[in-house]
Amino acid sequence: MSQLPPGVVESLQQLLLGLESSDNSIRSEAEKSLNNDWILARPDFLLSGLAEQVRAADSPAKRSFAAVLFRRMASKASTKDNQPSELFLSLAPDIKIYIRSVLLSCFSEETDKAARNKTGDAVAEVARQLSDAGMCSPLPIITRASAHWLFRVDFSLVSISLLKALYSDNLFTIVEEPWPDLLLALFLASKQPDPGQRESAFRIFATTPGIIEKQHSEAIQGVFVTGFGDDDLGVRIAAMEAFSAFFRSIKKAAQKAFYPLLTHILNILVPMKDSQDSDNLSRALMALIDLAEVAPLMFKPLFNNVVKFGISVVQDKDLTDSARQNALELLATFADNAPNMCKKDPLYTSEMVTQCLSLMTDIGNDDDDASEWNESDDLDMDESDLNHVAGEQCMDRLANKLGGSVLLAPTFQWLPRMMTSSAWRDRHAALMAISAISEGCRDMMEAELDKILDLVVPALRDSHPRVRWAGCNALGQMSTDFAGIMQEKYHSIVLTHIIPVLESPEPRVQSHAAAALVNFCEEAEKEVLEPYLDDLLRRLLDLLHNDQKRYVQEQALSTIATIADSAEVAFSRYYDTLMPLLFNVLNRPQDPESKDLRLLNAKAMECATLIALAVGRERLGNDAVQLVQVLGRIQQNVTDPDDPQGSYLLHCWGRMCRVMGNDFLSYLPAVMPPLLELASAKADVQLLDDDEHVAQIEQEEGWELVPVRGKYIGIKTSALDDKYMAIELLVIYAQQLEAVFEPYVQSVMRDIAIPGLSFFFNDAVRVASARLVPQLLNSIKKAHGPGSAKLVEIWQPTLGKILDVLATEPAVDTLAELYQCFYESVEVIGQGCLPAEAMSTFINAAEGALREYQQRVQLRLEEAQKPEEEREDNEDALYAIEDDQTLLSDMNKSFHTIFKHQGVSFLPHWERLLLFYDAFINNPDPTQRQWALCIMDDVLEFCGPESWKYQNHFVQPLVNGLSDPIAANRQAAAYGVGIAAKNGGPMFSEFVAATIPKLFEVTRHPQGREADHVFATENACASIAKVLHFNSSKVGDVQAVVQAWVGTLPIVNDDEAAPYAYSFLVQLIEGKNAAVLGNVPQIFDYVVRALDAETIQGQTAERVVAATKNLLAMAGGSAAQVLASMPVERHNAARRWFS
Repeated sequence: MSQLPPGVVESLQQLLLGLESSDNSIRSEAEKSLNNDWILARPDFLLSGLAEQVRAADSPAKRSFAAVLFRRMASKASTKDNQPSELFLSLAPDIKIYIRSVLLSCFSEETDKAARNKTGDAVAEVARQLSDAGMCSPLPIITRASAHWLFRVDFSLVSISLLKALYSDNLFTIVEEPWPDLLLALFLASKQPDPGQRESAFRIFATTPGIIEKQHSEAIQGVFVTGFGDDDLGVRIAAMEAFSAFFRSIKKAAQKAFYPLLTHILNILVPMKDSQDSDNLSRALMALIDLAEVAPLMFKPLFNNVVKFGISVVQDKDLTDSARQNALELLATFADNAPNMCKKDPLYTSEMVTQCLSLMTDIGNDDDDASEWNESDDLDMDESDLNHVAGEQCMDRLANKLGGSVLLAPTFQWLPRMMTSSAWRDRHAALMAISAISEGCRDMMEAELDKILDLVVPALRDSHPRVRWAGCNALGQMSTDFAGIMQEKYHSIVLTHIIPVLESPEPRVQSHAAAALVNFCEEAEKEVLEPYLDDLLRRLLDLLHNDQKRYVQEQALSTIATIADSAEVAFSRYYDTLMPLLFNVLNRPQDPESKDLRLLNAKAMECATLIALAVGRERLGNDAVQLVQVLGRIQQNVTDPDDPQGSYLLHCWGRMCRVMGNDFLSYLPAVMPPLLELASAKADVQLLDDDEHVAQIEQEEGWELVPVRGKYIGIKTSALDDKYMAIELLVIYAQQLEAVFEPYVQSVMRDIAIPGLSFFFNDAVRVASARLVPQLLNSIKKAHGPGSAKLVEIWQPTLGKILDVLATEPAVDTLAELYQCFYESVEVIGQGCLPAEAMSTFINAAEGALREYQQRVQLRLEEAQKPEEEREDNEDALYAIEDDQTLLSDMNKSFHTIFKHQGVSFLPHWERLLLFYDAFINNPDPTQRQWALCIMDDVLEFCGPESWKYQNHFVQPLVNGLSDPIAANRQAAAYGVGIAAKNGGPMFSEFVAATIPKLFEVTRHPQGREADHVFATENACASIAKVLHFNSSKVGDVQAVVQAWVGTLPIVNDDEAAPYAYSFLVQLIEGKNAAVLGNVPQIFDYVVRALDAETIQGQTAERVVAATKNLLAMAGGSAAQVLASMPVERHNAARRWFS
């Protein structure tokens, strides 16, 4: 019987009829009433009434509809006590209790399967809300009355003691919680005679695993084992799905207790395959995939059996594609999450390769001659659910996770045979396999490129168009994955064979050949491209004729644009042919109603502006003004937000700014408004509170769905990408225009750059904002001068924001960018720009960052101690180490910049980091030692004698650093000794003198002149010179040291070290020191080599040359005489300076 007034019940029934009406107007009015008269005005009546309709409606369809609507309405956003809530949680306690009791009653009484499932979903939604709010009881209150009321159970058959026996005494708790009967109801439902009841119980467990995650594992295992062994297949599948959801919800440490259940789960699969039950097999495999993602090692004892079963499903063509692909996905998930386990299995790799290649041949089944394929203009058709795409994607994953040492042998066991097969699908699959694996197998394939190209290149002349297309695809992918070597070593093979493909009779092949050329040309130097430009551009121009398909013309323009970007000034000779053609395209009248030519126009704009950038302003001449006028006219006509010309225009304006420099200023008023609008955009974030809304968003492009507490948050990522791109363009404008960009700086800084630093919806936006800030400050500085009131005014809030985000940024790679923003900004503002409070705040942030870094290092060390198969992905670990090294480097540059501009005033704040410094300087990790050495170098360089009080922290580490096995650390230590000699004063005399033998050892390192070690060698040479020049009072036999020092020259790499060393050499020459007078040819050679390498320049070079000429004169010789004994390659430099 309803607890609501009769009039309310009747109104609600009428509302439901209206919402189900097929008449749009009636349904629309009902939806308005639902929102205004019920959700906003009477949510308690709405949810109570819907719950009652779930029980009382006269047909299963109506009861199902009421349950679905209840679930949607219960999760609607609402407020409670001025806090955001969900509609159900916002109701009064007694109403919530009533609704729960009605729903549980419906769940136990419903006989129709579909309606019961919908009711179960409604129950699960309420349970989810209570669980998320921390209200749901972890253990149920069990009473005779509640159990009888729930299930009408005769307790002469079921006693309380029996119910309590479901748990041991120490597991059973009687508590007063809002929904004490739910868990008991579900456990009892899982044991009901009706399989529909049992299945529904597991369905609720699956959607709300939180209600059981705190129960004792033995009790839960018993329930699941019973479910896995149920006579009804639907129950078994539901139990699998519930277990998968439950398993993912518990902590990793608790998961191992449930590993033994895997055997029961796997026993469910085989009968489904044997009976060809593809739909249920697919569901079961999806549940297994979830388990494999979070706990792949759970499968280790049975892995070989899992592999055999999975392969048997993939190769069974009587099963549906979905079932076969899910089996493949399961096996690929193991490669993603446990690659070592896969490598050790004797069957895994060879069988996976075989089945992937087989799936890749499942293509074009009803289109053998590819006529339908070639006629299609939809190049972006979604084929993600097709077998050949599944096979390709799986090969890519295997290559990236297993590597070439494992994958190449079984793959190339097949590929040569497939390439010579008479079946075009085999040849196509082989080429697509090469495309798929080249990135992951790069290191091993690079050595075999000659042989691989011998397989690929003939495919460009294949009789079948799809094979030629695949050949283009392989060469394009290889041009990216083997960038550098492909362009330098194999340009002739690639270009001479792929350029003729531009004249293929099939548009799809033409277009793909042009696209492959983009990949090749992007990575090619202009010297490589120049010999091919005539032939290449002639054929690309042919593709622009009107009788070509539009997508071919668009791709041709993109390829020409890429070539212009790579060829640079070498492209000038084609300017007169191409630019008029592009102007013709851009000046054509456009029908505002027609969208057909928009993308072609956009590509033409891109091409024209990249050509302008390539040939430069002088070659562009008056066309520069004409081009920006054309761009301006097009911009005025872009009104549709989906018009691709809009986003292309923004990049085009950026290029024209780079071409025109300050001449671009007059166009900024037209360019800036749309750019500022994009850059200022707020995040489009929506809470999706029903399945329909989720489904709608999933169909739209540019959205990312994030699951949060049983719902989804939709984030419009396409808008965030546009925001990032707009901020990057603002960086270009501020960088190029400097002072003349000043009128925009204040608003851009306030509305875009500063908020962007903490725009946590998108890492790229924060990074772009960090790059923008120093450029904006520089614009103000250039316009008003250093130290100006305007600069000080904008600096104070900017500094505060930067310091805030340094302390809160969660992403390591983005944090490094923020430190770069900090030190570049300080560099712009200059001397004394950091008050004491700011320096203290900076140290607070640095302490936090260093502490978190140490924690990450510790976690990696612990990970390395695990058995090999249990370790996290090695590639991810390498990326994390690289990110940390970048962060430490940018933190070091920040310390350097502060010391440079604040000097000794920074020392009291920096002292707080000495504990970190001491830990790092003695750490076995060379990165940490380098970080500490570099900071101490800065203290010595900018604080001079004041740094002596830290001698206990740096003297021995610097000495030890001179013997460090890592060259970069020897370099840092050597530099530190030299700068201590130069800036430290008398207090450092004894220390720097004592390091001279160690410095000589650095210069005599067996690999001292090789690329990785030479900077350490040259810094040691320069540091000996600094000791001798600035601080030699405690050096014993100075002349002996000088004599030995001369032999440590030349310095031909480090242009910071060279001026000190060669200035000291000048001092020796001017002092007529015997060490130089007796080694004139050698000294002359050292000087010429430094001049040739340009490590000494300007006045320093002139002083060194003048002194060397005097040395030659003193020795009674000439440059020509010494030149005769020098290697020929240095003659030009010697003549240039000493003629």
